[in-house]
Amino acid sequence: MALLTKAPRGTQDILPKDSYQWRFLETVAMETAALFGFKEIRTPTFEHTELFHRSVGDTTDVVQKEMYTFTDKGNRSITLKPEGTAGAVRAAVEHGLLADALPLKVSYLTSCFRYEKPQAGRLREFHQFGVEMLGSQSPAADAEVIGLAYEIFKVLQVQNLTLELNSIGCPQCRPKYHQALKAYFEGHKDELCETCLSRLETNPMRILDCKSPVCSEIAKGAPVVLDFICDECREHFEGVKTRLDKMGIAYTVNPHIVRGLDYYTKTVFEFVTSQIGAQGTVCGGGRYDGLVEELGGAKTPGLGFAMGLERLLLLLAAQQNELPEPRACELYIASIGDAANIKAGELCARLRDEGFYVECDTMGRSVKAQMKYANKIGAKMSMVLGDSELESGKAQLKDMDTGESSPVELGEELTRRLYDAGLARATSELSDQIGDADILRLLGQQE
Repeated sequence: MALLTKAPRGTQDILPKDSYQWRFLETVAMETAALFGFKEIRTPTFEHTELFHRSVGDTTDVVQKEMYTFTDKGNRSITLKPEGTAGAVRAAVEHGLLADALPLKVSYLTSCFRYEKPQAGRLREFHQFGVEMLGSQSPAADAEVIGLAYEIFKVLQVQNLTLELNSIGCPQCRPKYHQALKAYFEGHKDELCETCLSRLETNPMRILDCKSPVCSEIAKGAPVVLDFICDECREHFEGVKTRLDKMGIAYTVNPHIVRGLDYYTKTVFEFVTSQIGAQGTVCGGGRYDGLVEELGGAKTPGLGFAMGLERLLLLLAAQQNELPEPRACELYIASIGDAANIKAGELCARLRDEGFYVECDTMGRSVKAQMKYANKIGAKMSMVLGDSELESGKAQLKDMDTGESSPVELGEELTRRLYDAGLARATSELSDQIGDADILRLLGQQE
């Protein structure tokens, strides 16, 4: 029988052999963010299209070329979210979160959708870890958000990542820069793509973000934004750099970073690598001091970042970083006959309550086939139940690595023996995966 259909182009199935790596990254990111005071927020997968037109910007590639937009049965224009910030800020405004103690700090894991040509590190459905901090205009907030991303990479032992930093000014100083850009690109009108010709009148900064090789080459000679920012923006930028210096976080000032979304102001930054091909930006973000007001809230400064999980996994693989293996089966209970199978199920239920990973037969296999299965799933211990074991209340507990067996009572002694073998429930999702010292440091505890 032929396969009915395959996954849509630009999407991927995350299979059990890989999903544990995703869970590990997500746990590291969320628990590290919690140390900085960020609490999880979850927003809808789709929003009213107007939200992205007003936040991301009508002149961006995202809005003009990449969004998945459709009309629903109520004749409303709906868009699958292409990024996470707009939805998080919309939720904060709608639910009055900005009336509480500030700064508001939220973090999230989300799927995003953009219609782009699929390649390594660039999919049409992709996944991000993101954070948003609303309420602070201080450069200390910029440094803290950048420091959070840096800490996540440090916990994961990511190497060869460069932090690139820029300031793109504010609504007060940016018009002068726009004039300079417009004058420069006017001299190249005959070479610009059709999209950039329209941007020349509406938002010339977007030409700097064009993916066309011709426009990108022209943009290399464009005026630099740092030559046009006002004193306030320059002072803010210096404050961010000073704090990063004191925190021991190395960076490079890259005056060509503008980011691809219109809501950014002042600080923008990217963590980039050359080890995963063309899609080398693993994390990017910056300030968006006008976004809350644009979406109907009171004037409130804000900033955040998004970290691409697919790209981060590609980078970890390129660097051959050893990610933790998933927890293996700790005891497999084989059985002969219905009565023994029922007893095996009873023992599994009790031991799982104690936090052990235990399995028994659900396929009606022979004992030989059951033990073959136990080997295949990497069970650390096993035992076989039959009529004599049920009658005596004892069985042979076998170490699958050494082959050694010893008798054990099926009651509390079995539980104690498993504990003694170091097979107790993990005290945290992370402790088995990155070690007790690291998890204690992550959780801010002392040994």
